[in-house]
Amino acid sequence: MSDTPITNGTKNSGLKPTKGWPQRNYRFLRHQIVPGIFKRREGNQFRPEFHPLNDESVRITWIGHAGFLIQFESMNVLIDPNWAMWHGIVKRSRLPGIPIDHLPPIDLVLISHAHYDHLHKKSLRVIDSRYGIIVPTGLRDLVSRLKFPAVYEMNVWEELKLGGLTITHTPSYHWGARNLHDTHRNFGGFHIHGGGKDIFHCGDSAYFDDFKTIGARHNIDIAILPIGAYEAPSGRDVHMNPEEALQAFEDLGGAVMIPMHFGSFPLGNECPLEPVQRLSAEAHHRGLTDKLFVLDEGTPVTF
Repeated sequence: MSDTPITNGTKNSGLKPTKGWPQRNYRFLRHQIVPGIFKRREGNQFRPEFHPLNDESVRITWIGHAGFLIQFESMNVLIDPNWAMWHGIVKRSRLPGIPIDHLPPIDLVLISHAHYDHLHKKSLRVIDSRYGIIVPTGLRDLVSRLKFPAVYEMNVWEELKLGGLTITHTPSYHWGARNLHDTHRNFGGFHIHGGGKDIFHCGDSAYFDDFKTIGARHNIDIAILPIGAYEAPSGRDVHMNPEEALQAFEDLGGAVMIPMHFGSFPLGNECPLEPVQRLSAEAHHRGLTDKLFVLDEGTPVTF
């Protein structure tokens, strides 16, 4: 860890839409939401075997959207687990990669922020977690009745050690309101150190300079970064496009990048296949193709 001063780099995007939002929302409803309702979900569900790991390896399984199962030698961690088939009128486009009843025993759950696509209560209600759940400050009331054995709230840059892992809550450029005026809730990502590996899950974020701060303070073997929903109907600067995600990856100094937050739910006006296509093209342009791992939902990959 470097001597970079600890500052709260979290940046709130605000809630006010930009000019032209009625037209963008009409386009979103007409070209994304309504066609999606009548379209058959894509993807497959798998039931992989989760063999034991040695202490130098980590296994990562993308569930879909921002949800991941991250397995260390003696800890199974879920981040932003979401098996929802609908969020209101938004229909899930691709199936979760593994059924929720096929999960291995879970030791810890991490939630990046309160938005419905990241904190899905119905999924959390059926997940048993040995150590409990970690949430940003201000989210305790949302998860306190979900029968976890413990709820840990974390401020940005706070560090917590559990089950041989060291977890740091990192800043982001987003917002944390569950509802319109619910602005007291914190948000961010997580850095996880354990088993000789360092994993960074960004949560949701637009591009901002503090990716450099995170990279200066932490080694990062695997950076899990969002690449979709960048054409937000509101017009607000709340998500990264693929080019910005690769810039964030370079700022972080990561060894491997795994993209997320695309394909599962139509949340932006971009075409569903566009995020990965742009990501691949830009990675080639930057000479980062060998560092990019685009996972298939439900297929475990060991690093």
